Amino acid sequence: MSKPRQLTGLLGGSFNPAHGAHRRISLFALDALGLDEVWWLVSPGNVLKPAAGMAPLAARVASAREMARGAPIRVTAIEAEIGTRYTLDTLRKLKQRYPKRRFIWLMGADNLAQFHRWRGWRMIAREMPIAVIARPGYDPAALASPAMAWLRRWRRWHSQDLNGANRSAPALTTLRFDPDGRSATAIRAADPNWHHRFDRTRQRDMLTHRPIGESESSLAQRPLLAAEAH
Repeated sequence: MSKPRQLTGLLGGSFNPAHGAHRRISLFALDALGLDEVWWLVSPGNVLKPAAGMAPLAARVASAREMARGAPIRVTAIEAEIGTRYTLDTLRKLKQRYPKRRFIWLMGADNLAQFHRWRGWRMIAREMPIAVIARPGYDPAALASPAMAWLRRWRRWHSQDLNGANRSAPALTTLRFDPDGRSATAIRAADPNWHHRFDRTRQRDMLTHRPIGESESSLAQRPLLAAEAH
């Protein structure tokens, strides 16, 4: 009998910086979906967020590693290595590179509200199951979004379906838990120079094990070609 594939949640974002809400929703998804681990995909850049406020990639990875410490969470900047700029391409390459894993895409309700702006968003939904986690203030916009109108036929509440990560795509599982109001925007407003606290010269990718240097950090400043965000 073949060994079951490991269940891995993928949480993409700028992590500018990583904070307690990222950790909390990841641990909640781990438990709710029966995942083996979660990978944090630290994006080189995000066209829906101003580049001027984006810290270097290595500093964002360092903040994510500190926040993930002691948890079954792996922090990776693999998009900078494989050269993908769109989530769809990233997910396809991850599936090719790690065929022994079964992935589920994790996103907050804020991202679902703008999911229809992502390049190839319907194809993303066909690549792997999606789990949406509530975020304060975003649920009405998410429920009214064009993406939800299309995905609603495949939607299940977690209480109705305890096996969301194993469903065949398209599949949408809604996860409900006590909302966490912490945000990177508020952290940056209180401490604009937060990234100076992190050593950017010794970061190593927890997935590829390659060092993350300033040359890769500079990718964060390259313009992207479509209105897409993690």
